[in-house]
Amino acid sequence: MTSPAASAPIRVLLVDDSEVVRMGLRTLLGIETTLQVVGEAVNVASGVEASRRLKPDVVLLDIRLPDGSGIDACRQILKATPDTRVLILTSVIEESTVDDAIRAGAHGYVLKEIDGRALITAIRDVAGGRSILDPAITARVLQLVKTGSTGSTRDALALLSPQERRVLALIAEGCTNKEVAARLGLSEKTVKNYLSTVFEKLHVSRRAEAAALFAQENRRP
Repeated sequence: MTSPAASAPIRVLLVDDSEVVRMGLRTLLGIETTLQVVGEAVNVASGVEASRRLKPDVVLLDIRLPDGSGIDACRQILKATPDTRVLILTSVIEESTVDDAIRAGAHGYVLKEIDGRALITAIRDVAGGRSILDPAITARVLQLVKTGSTGSTRDALALLSPQERRVLALIAEGCTNKEVAARLGLSEKTVKNYLSTVFEKLHVSRRAEAAALFAQENRRP
C-alpha cells in the first residue's frame, strides 16, 4: 500500500524576477499532479526568505536577479535549508557561471529553452537525488575537462582504487555525499576524503568534471 508521504507532490518554489516567466512556470507545473508550486520570489532576499519559510523540495532559480546573483541565492538557500534541492533555470550558458553554480551546490542547471516535459522530468530527477546538466552544458563541461586536464582519461582513472571508483560511479549517477555514504556504508567525512583524492588523481577540482570524465570513459567501447 502506498503511504501518504510517498504520494505527496514535489513542492516547488519559483525564484525569477520576470512575472511572465513565473506565470508560465506556474501554469505548466500546475497541470502536473506530482508537482505543487508552493510559492514565488522575485529576488535573492525574498527567495532565501521563502525557502526558509516554506522549505520546498526544489527551488527553480534564475541566475540573474535584481538584487544579486542566483549563485549567491543558491549558497544562502542551501545554508538555510540543506535538504532543499536547487535547480538553476536560466538563459545564461557561460562556462564560468555554470562552474560557479556547481561550486555553490546547485543540483541541476538547465536552460530556459528546455521544453515543458523535459523540465518536469528534470524537477523530478533533482527531487529524487540526481544531478542534472542541460545537454548543451554537459558538452561544454566535457570540453573544458578535455582541454584542462593532463594525461589521458584512461590513465587517470586507472590510478583510482576500487573504492574510489565506486564513489565516483555514484557521484556520476548524481548521488550526494550523504547518499554515497549510505549506499557504501561509509561516513560522509570518509566520502569527502575519497572525493578529494579522486579530484587530485584526475587533476580536476569539481564534481561535474570528475563525473564527466567517468561518463566519457564508460561510453567508450
